[in-house]
Amino acid sequence: MLTAFFIVSLLILIYFAVAKVVNRVGNQKLAEYEAGSKSGRKPEILTLPANNIIGIVAAIAFAAIIFFWSFVYNVGPQEVGVVKTPNGVKTVALTTGWHLIAPWQNVYPMDKTVWVYTFSNKKTEGNTPDEDAIWAPTSEGIKMGFDMSVSWRIDPAFASWIYQNIADADGGPNGRYKWIENNIIRAKTKSVFALTASKYTPIQCYSTGRIKIQEEVERSLRTELTKLHIILDQVDIREVFYDPGYEGELKNKKIQEQKALTLLEVTKQQNELLTQERIKKDIVIQTAEGEAKALQIKGEAIRQNPAVIQLNWIEKWDGALPTYMLGSNTNMMMSMPTGAGKK
Repeated sequence: MLTAFFIVSLLILIYFAVAKVVNRVGNQKLAEYEAGSKSGRKPEILTLPANNIIGIVAAIAFAAIIFFWSFVYNVGPQEVGVVKTPNGVKTVALTTGWHLIAPWQNVYPMDKTVWVYTFSNKKTEGNTPDEDAIWAPTSEGIKMGFDMSVSWRIDPAFASWIYQNIADADGGPNGRYKWIENNIIRAKTKSVFALTASKYTPIQCYSTGRIKIQEEVERSLRTELTKLHIILDQVDIREVFYDPGYEGELKNKKIQEQKALTLLEVTKQQNELLTQERIKKDIVIQTAEGEAKALQIKGEAIRQNPAVIQLNWIEKWDGALPTYMLGSNTNMMMSMPTGAGKK
């Protein structure tokens, strides 16, 4: 709205000034015509309405807006304003909106949005033109590589403290933030990550422990950055990779483990077959022992009672009389057990 008033007042002033000039030129031509005893044709004169009151009002409005702007500072929605006075820096920063500022005070805008620092093993992908992945030793002494991103922002309530205590070495509007990333975010992240990764094995870093590492790094890094009034929003591990030499060793180890598992499975199958053969052998032995025991019992019964044999013979006799060949002649003798034909 203020800008619209400024434009309108400026346009009115421009029109008023042009109208004054045009009218003055016309009046001068008319005066010259009249001074020449009105000889010749009367010149056509363009006259523009130029009310002095309107011009005065427009001039006052224009001056008021200029004066107002010299005392007002507009803080953008993504910024906070640090106020510098002849006596130093004000503790409380300006929030988004319009603020009255004395002419002897200056306002330095500071970005309060989220910044992201990326560690990457690929050139031109991270914040540096070179490979910048984090290499950290694990509990087994094997170094692992990590591609990750750290999302951070300044604490708006402590913008004045950051302005006074954190360097602006690189210059420019983003110099302070570049310095923070290179000397605080990058350095502290690597330090925290090295301590955290040392608690895990390479396999855990690559698989099951990845989420735990990310959470632990985020928790520890947040504590460190809070001391400097920097807010950590998130830590994201994007990729984990082995050293090329160790990766070859790991693949060979996996192959050997697979071979061992295969051999173990074959051995297990052979043991099962051997167990089955032993069971079959035990069954045969037990069957033989049972039959031998039965024969022993039967023999003992016959020894104690010989009539058992004759009784067994009678039970199995089919009624046919046995015949026996005696000598070399054709004479035959029929014999029957004693008492066989009696009734």
